[in-house]
Amino acid sequence: MSFLLAHLSDAHIGPIPRPNLHELLGKRVTGYVNWLYKRGAQHDMGVLARIVADIKAQAPDHVVMTGDIVNIGLPGEIALAKDWLASLGAPSDVSFTPGNHDAYVASVTDLVHDVFAPWTSSEAEGAGFPYLRRRGGVALIGLDTGVPTAPFVASGRLGGGQRAALAQLLDGAKAEGLARVVCLHHPPHVGGARLLRGLDDAAEFESVIARHGAELIVHGHNHKPSLHRLAGPDAAAPVVGVASASARPGGHYPGAAYNLYEIERRGDALSVLLRRRGLNQVGEVVELESVEL
Repeated sequence: MSFLLAHLSDAHIGPIPRPNLHELLGKRVTGYVNWLYKRGAQHDMGVLARIVADIKAQAPDHVVMTGDIVNIGLPGEIALAKDWLASLGAPSDVSFTPGNHDAYVASVTDLVHDVFAPWTSSEAEGAGFPYLRRRGGVALIGLDTGVPTAPFVASGRLGGGQRAALAQLLDGAKAEGLARVVCLHHPPHVGGARLLRGLDDAAEFESVIARHGAELIVHGHNHKPSLHRLAGPDAAAPVVGVASASARPGGHYPGAAYNLYEIERRGDALSVLLRRRGLNQVGEVVELESVEL
């Protein structure tokens, strides 16, 4: 089995369509001001287009996008983001998991789930999260960590229902001999993000992996590359974070990048090679590092 998986995150599709006064009630006020005076200058759709073009040139078997596809959850933003996600490939070839900006206010979470349903369809029983998608010897398991929060809070949460269902999917996929890739927005380990930005039930997630294992866990949210490992019953599971796919070079965060994972199985042996591709100092998309996980 040989499978090439591309992973990008935190596209923050813009510019934000001009909201009306009613749409700016609540948390969206601070988010819109942040976009106008800070975030809008950090994210470049031309940069994102270069990242997407390079992904397509690598011809991956599947693409996963782990959230923060929008900024303040306006219906107009969601429509633009849907068109952009469709440009990555057919829903059967692209998977999506929501982030905190995709659940910016409670009124938009159902809309996000409905609009992006083609990219979160599941082969497991029942609708919703977590989903299971089998592709070429790989089990892609998508989780939803996006929950509405107060202003200046960007934390996420899975909840007991998702964690219990995740445990069952991990066991079932292992019994099928599939390489299990867990996809979510927030870094899922304790200490993985700053105060008020992390996964509230990270310790409980770690316990699920400790009991049931996974071959790879991928996330976004922090806008920078990272590598962590979580204990599993047989081997440690690599937890890999990725930079924002639209970040301008020379900013507060690293320039735009995405990850490629070469997943290979020969007999009982499984190998995962991480290749990180992103902008160099002159704005070209190049290979930045290669790590055997």
